[in-house]
Amino acid sequence: MSENLEIVTSVSSEPEAEMIRSLLAEAGIQAILQRSTGSGPWRGGYGGCDVYVEAHDLDRAREVLKADEGSVSDEELTRLSEEAGREAGEP
Repeated sequence: MSENLEIVTSVSSEPEAEMIRSLLAEAGIQAILQRSTGSGPWRGGYGGCDVYVEAHDLDRAREVLKADEGSVSDEELTRLSEEAGREAGEP
């Protein structure tokens, strides 16, 4: 990836960010994840995360995410976050 990156979205957990990265990859858009500053200690899948794409892919990435809104339930996000916590040794 180039150094010309833009945040396409910020989310509350690593599992959610990974789902977004996968969705964008399916559309041919490469994305990287970075923990959000000020989100507290990074423990397993918990903590905020920014999703970056190259600037030239930003509009298309936003379109992909907008088209996918609502396709993942809150229950699925909760399940993924809980799984990430178990993998990291959280209770």
